[in-house]
Amino acid sequence: MIVKSFEINKINISKNNFFLFYGENEGLKNEIINNKFKNKYLGNIFRYEEKEILSEKDSFFESILTKSLFEKEKLIIVSRATDKITNIIKEIFEKNLEDFKFIIISEILEKKSKLRNMFEKDKNVICIPFYSDNNQTLNFIAQTFFKENKIAISQENLNFLIERCRGSRQNLNNELNKIKNYLKDKNKINIEEILKLTNLSENYNYSELVDNCLAKNLKKTVNILNENNYSNEDCILIIRTLLNKSKRLLKLQEEVKINKSVEQTIKNFKPPIFWKDKEIIKEQLVHWPLDKINKMIIDINEVELQIKKNSIGSLNILSDFIISQTRTLNN
Repeated sequence: MIVKSFEINKINISKNNFFLFYGENEGLKNEIINNKFKNKYLGNIFRYEEKEILSEKDSFFESILTKSLFEKEKLIIVSRATDKITNIIKEIFEKNLEDFKFIIISEILEKKSKLRNMFEKDKNVICIPFYSDNNQTLNFIAQTFFKENKIAISQENLNFLIERCRGSRQNLNNELNKIKNYLKDKNKINIEEILKLTNLSENYNYSELVDNCLAKNLKKTVNILNENNYSNEDCILIIRTLLNKSKRLLKLQEEVKINKSVEQTIKNFKPPIFWKDKEIIKEQLVHWPLDKINKMIIDINEVELQIKKNSIGSLNILSDFIISQTRTLNN
């Protein structure tokens, strides 16, 4: 049974024993596990990865089926799950186990995925897709945090903080916790303190790389690619940064089409655009008409799937795509 992530609070989790969490939003998955499950099963949480279950299936079944006299209900969390584990999950279904909760955590599962289809079609289990957050969602999370903790921050600085978190709720939550621990009794944070506390985008130049790609600055883009020793993990974060900035560019172009003024659109845009980004965004708007942005967003999603399927060649896939988009003349 499919349930949207924002509907989880409406569900009585005691009535369901099996949950599939899939998608790219690791931060939201962790939030739900911590808020809905962790406290209830404290001391009885058992974590496995698909790889160890597949290699030691008998040992896995023995460990989950063995129960002491005084043991309470168990929470079993299986990470990095793919279609390879589908038959083992079926076996667990058929055993009709009591006093168990199973959370299966996967990354992106395509529509044809056996694991996803099994959970979607069965009314007795829960299947929740976790899609990426946009800047508007992250802005709301951050605003709520600063309001609840009575910390003053300008919208411009808030936008800068979110930009540095590269579209990741998990990164944002980590940075907000740092800020809370750092400020203690202070009730205001400035840009210098944000720079001091957060070291995400600056170290890896993700935003700078993507901004220069969208601005068609080939020389600068190639230099950034060559100067940074990006890992396979970085590739996913870079392609998602490109996706988020492309979606923002799409929204900007749509608004420019309505009000006919680039300056006015950038000035009134929500969430506000940080002052240092305004000039390069103007360049990007010149190069990317609506039809080309829409096509690129489709291409970005396809490239992300290629990167995930081919981790060894992910950097080459990403670099070739970034350079091809920088070179393409769209106007």
